Amino acid sequence: MLKKLSKWFNGGSKAEPSKLSSETRTEKAVETRQEKAARIAEDIRNREAKEAPSPQQTPPASMMPPREEMTPPQEEPRQPVRRTIIQAPIVAQKKEETPDDGTIRIKAEPSKEGDSCKFMVNRSLFPGHSWYFPSFESAGGSPLAERMFSLDEVENLLIHESTATVTRKTKGHADWKPMATEIGKVIREILEAGQGVVDKKIEEDMPPAESIREEIQKVIDEEVNPGVAGHGGRITLRQVEGNTVTIEMGGGCQGCSAADLTLKQGIHNAFRKSVPFVGAIYDETDHAAGQNPYFS
Repeated sequence: MLKKLSKWFNGGSKAEPSKLSSETRTEKAVETRQEKAARIAEDIRNREAKEAPSPQQTPPASMMPPREEMTPPQEEPRQPVRRTIIQAPIVAQKKEETPDDGTIRIKAEPSKEGDSCKFMVNRSLFPGHSWYFPSFESAGGSPLAERMFSLDEVENLLIHESTATVTRKTKGHADWKPMATEIGKVIREILEAGQGVVDKKIEEDMPPAESIREEIQKVIDEEVNPGVAGHGGRITLRQVEGNTVTIEMGGGCQGCSAADLTLKQGIHNAFRKSVPFVGAIYDETDHAAGQNPYFS
């Protein structure tokens, strides 16, 4: 009995492991088939994912049409800009010269103040010099001046090279045309007659320009400038050409409302009294730029 029991137990113990081993092998086989199916499904999904291109991915080169490679144009190296200075030729406009056909031409130009008128002639009246005739008495021996003072309205006469400036007694901006016509007629008749315009003795006795300059400068230093210094003025001698004098006013005289009066009644009289051979006296002052620009 004991042997049977022992045999049964021994057999039983040997049979149970065999049974468990078979079940285990069945479970493992099932797991192996599931894993294999899962692996096959994963492989299929991976293959499909590789074969289907993503919309964001660039298709393979074999599927793309051939493309021409564009080479960007190469910019030429820029040369530095060179500045060019153009010097335009100065073209002086030549004054049209009217051929001398023997005709005496006279042009009248009234002054801004209207009290005098300059007559420009295409003939020389007193070459290289000027002369001032303050009255009929001073005109003796000078044919043009004598004829001029025969006109009622003529107050004084200034002759400078090819111009004759007449100051009339009537002041203001009266019409010059009637009187200018008479003066032009007188000038033309004197020249056509071949008479001298200025007394020859005046030209013969004329001192040199340097002597006149020295005398004028002396008058400016000793008489004129001390007189105008009271209101901060000064007079400068700019030029003496022949017996023609050019001055410039400065300081308080430049732009002063009384500058014209100072020039004509003060400076002119002082010059002519001390230096009788002085002819024309010109003022080249820029009165508009003065300290008191009365003439601006």
